[in-house]
Amino acid sequence: MPLRCPTMQPLRAVFVSVCVSVCMSMQHYPAAWGHYDVCKSQIYTEEGVTWDYMACQPEATDMTKYLTVSLEPHNITCGDPPETYCALENPYMCNNECDATTEELAHPPELMFDFEGRNPTTFWQSTSWKKFPKPLEVNVTLSWNKTIELTDDIIVTFESGRPEQMLLEKSLDYGKTWTPYQFYATDCLDAFTMEPKTVNELTQRTLLDIICTEDYSRGYVWKYDKTVRFEIKDRFALFAGPRLHNMASLYGQLDTTRNLRDFFTVTDLRIRLLKPATGSTVVDENNLSRYFYAISDIKVQGRCKCNLHSNSCVFDKDKARLGCECEHNTTGPDCGRCKRHYHGRSWSVGSYLPIPKGTANICIHSSHVPVHRANASSLGTANRNQARVCDSTMLRCQNGGTCHHHQRCHCPPGFTGILCERARCQDPTRCEEDPWSGQESFHHPLLLQHLHFLLPGPRGLLFTLLLVMVVSFC
Repeated sequence: MPLRCPTMQPLRAVFVSVCVSVCMSMQHYPAAWGHYDVCKSQIYTEEGVTWDYMACQPEATDMTKYLTVSLEPHNITCGDPPETYCALENPYMCNNECDATTEELAHPPELMFDFEGRNPTTFWQSTSWKKFPKPLEVNVTLSWNKTIELTDDIIVTFESGRPEQMLLEKSLDYGKTWTPYQFYATDCLDAFTMEPKTVNELTQRTLLDIICTEDYSRGYVWKYDKTVRFEIKDRFALFAGPRLHNMASLYGQLDTTRNLRDFFTVTDLRIRLLKPATGSTVVDENNLSRYFYAISDIKVQGRCKCNLHSNSCVFDKDKARLGCECEHNTTGPDCGRCKRHYHGRSWSVGSYLPIPKGTANICIHSSHVPVHRANASSLGTANRNQARVCDSTMLRCQNGGTCHHHQRCHCPPGFTGILCERARCQDPTRCEEDPWSGQESFHHPLLLQHLHFLLPGPRGLLFTLLLVMVVSFC
């Protein structure tokens, strides 16, 4: 009969509970911390309470709440003068009236962004194709007066048939210059002399290619197929996996490939409607009131670009613009420069790496660094005593580093740099795939929460060793 120790039963129960809790917590840890929603947190060191700085970004939200919309030509909206429209699928059903002077019959551009759920649906509508064969072309421009980063698909919902030809463009300089995002057509070769492609044909190497797709223009079942998409998430999935589980890989690519980050960054979007739905190959010139554009909804999900120096973005109603609430001693609409008196080193964008907290790259107070830093070995003893490389206030060593006599940071394994701000990684692939390797594996915050009650003495030591073994297998 095996021996039993009654005093060990409660300890065993606690041990099993803690192991399950820690393992489950650590499995979810990357997802919970992968949003970069915290800019700094207090930590306790031998020198007292100090701040640990992290890369951070605002939460993604519905960006249509903060845009301004403009149309070209400016008189393209229907209703002035009043006009009667016919249904595309039935040329004899002509009971749709547009009148700008009557609220119930008006279709202004603001209705592209109102709450969808009312019946009948609200929508913006253009004038009809009454000047055929001259093209019926409309530019719908969305402007934020702020740099934003797209986080989800752009979705345009048409109340009428989807356009037979359309182009989505983006601007990074507030509408001064434009570049194509994607072409849409029933026949890409005929409309744009481009081979038709789908986003599923893209690879990591060709992700930035501009394609023409026929997925959102073909067919005459427009009652059921009303949306046109620009697929952001499918492009993310090329790095993060089909269900976007491996966001660490995507963040790593965004961090190291500027063109990739810029691809998902805009200040303005422009929807160029080039040819309305006709329902056939021949336009009925005797009933041109069947041909027009009507958009009921536009969805744009994204976040303010704050260069990983802010987790909050606010809309100033007086200035009618968004602005980052900057941290890390940075300032500007995008936190794109150091605050006054904080030019101890050049401004730098924050980094997503190392996962999961990234690197803040904070701006340093000018008085805390020497004026000439090109050759540190040439500094005399007096200069060394005057110039602080690190301290416990403004020049804190990051990632668990400790400050030695204000002259250098002793960095933990895996980190380097003046303030231990950079990950030391000989194999970037391994660092991305295994962010918990190295010393930081045993500094998991959820693990530390469970260690405070460990028993003293040999029993507590045994418990601790077993727990560490469990964590290593998790």
